[in-house]
Amino acid sequence: MAQPDQLRDPWLIAAWPGMGNVAVGAAAYLVSKLNAPLVQELTARELFDLPHIEVNKGLAKPGRVPRNMFFEWRDPTTKRDLLIFIGEAQPSLAGYSFCHKLLDYAQQRGVTRVMTFAAMASQLHPAGQPRVFAVATAASLLAQVKQHNAHVLEEGQISGLNGVLLAAGAERDLPGLCLLGELPFFAAAVPNPKASLAVLDVFTDMAGIEIDLTDLKQQALAVEKALVQLLEKMQEAAHQEGGESFTIPEFAQAEGEEPEPGTDAPKHAGPTTGDGKKHPQLNPATKRRIEQMFESAHEDRSKAFQLKQELDRLKVFEQYEDRFLDLFKKGE
Repeated sequence: MAQPDQLRDPWLIAAWPGMGNVAVGAAAYLVSKLNAPLVQELTARELFDLPHIEVNKGLAKPGRVPRNMFFEWRDPTTKRDLLIFIGEAQPSLAGYSFCHKLLDYAQQRGVTRVMTFAAMASQLHPAGQPRVFAVATAASLLAQVKQHNAHVLEEGQISGLNGVLLAAGAERDLPGLCLLGELPFFAAAVPNPKASLAVLDVFTDMAGIEIDLTDLKQQALAVEKALVQLLEKMQEAAHQEGGESFTIPEFAQAEGEEPEPGTDAPKHAGPTTGDGKKHPQLNPATKRRIEQMFESAHEDRSKAFQLKQELDRLKVFEQYEDRFLDLFKKGE
């Protein structure tokens, strides 16, 4: 079988579902606006479990494993081509092996750089301007991306294959870079085109590619308006329940004025009490209930909304603030 034609100095862009649909949203928009055709699908049935079946009128349909798709764009200016990978889901098993299988095909096409998109939750207000954070496998890439208005993520973790692919690429001496779009932690489960837009602004600037971002900007404005209204309703509900308002800073502060999102703060076994302040005393039953809510929120971040309201109602959010923010401090 003949090998595919080599691309010209191509970059691999890879994205999987995650917080705010930031990664897949950015990659899919890129594919759409560049009219990049589907050129290959990666088969790895042995690595995916079937989570459910579809039923129609009582009849079970055959199961379908998630698709793993490569799209290709050839730059008409003959400068740099792109190979764009979008996975419908991350494999249930052997993610690292899956990344190497992905790179086998990418290197056949002559890929010279690996890039992934991801999300980073923070205390950003939905009307604020998202920052883009960068993690790289080479210092030279960090220096380059900083010239395109990205911030270096000094410490933290990137969950899932959006991060693992960089490690697999480094084993093959392929330089790697991850761009993480910032989004509000209280809406981490809501698709956030504003964060996808921020990622694409940095990426297209780095790659020297021009695409029409008008549609994405319109989507971002619509979601921003909806999230501002949601935040106002949450604040109103918390106030009516007798707790403190659900508050986050009006806008994300400039770099250096607040702890960077994504940093691994120390994990606390319980409320902080060594700050010299008097904190409300909770009975053992209430403490156990709070711990159960933290466990639930750790498994499903959408449940963090209820946890936040309960901590406000009990007037103990300050005691648990570090633990609460830890729920959102891993890029994804």
